[in-house]
Amino acid sequence: MTERELLERCRVVLVRTSHPGNIGAAARAMHVMGLADLRLVAPARYPAPEARWMAASGVRVLERAQVHATLAEALAGCEAAFALSARPREWSPPVLGVREAAPVALARAAAGPVAFVFGPEASGLEQAEVFACQYLVHIPTWRPPGALNLGSLNLSQAVQIVAYELCVAAGARAPAALHAGRLATIEDLEGLYAHLERAAVASGFLDPASNSKLRERWRRLFSRVALEREEVNILRGLLNALEKAGRK
Repeated sequence: MTERELLERCRVVLVRTSHPGNIGAAARAMHVMGLADLRLVAPARYPAPEARWMAASGVRVLERAQVHATLAEALAGCEAAFALSARPREWSPPVLGVREAAPVALARAAAGPVAFVFGPEASGLEQAEVFACQYLVHIPTWRPPGALNLGSLNLSQAVQIVAYELCVAAGARAPAALHAGRLATIEDLEGLYAHLERAAVASGFLDPASNSKLRERWRRLFSRVALEREEVNILRGLLNALEKAGRK
């Protein structure tokens, strides 16, 4: 099964969401991370124009969203469910951080759909809804000394973080840097280093008889970046101009 297919088996369930804008923003968050299965349990107001406005590129996820009367209906057919909560609970299913939960969910998704369940904005999930799930998931946030609870996020922000962690766990990577031109070869770099040494000696900046670490340092400096051939030519052109000015 491909990473994309695993992500498509990850269901987002929003329970009794009060603001339709959060539904649309959640759909957008899902879409950009490769998730497509959105379920709504007894939303306060849906459909609504605010949801479409906030969905932006995720409007297709929004249009395919299914509305259910109960959480049990929304979880039908799932291999596992993960309840999201900002509040530590004295009695709950096994607790995972969101980064730990993502690979667990993807492993379970190989056998069938899994669900991440989010409660209403003001109150969160009820205890019975938490126990309808097999895991309780927390998103780490800054907690000042003495505070009892973790800080709570906006609903769509929480969906975004979960979707991101699932996408990364499925193998997503940032795109490699694009190079406008051809990268410098070893021969190009060695020519630059020799030119630097000539210019440094000619200017009196480097004593050729010394055991200065300067040669090693400029090699280290330029090895930190992927120089393009044109950039090497620019540097050598500058050195040529400085050499000519020095001779005058």
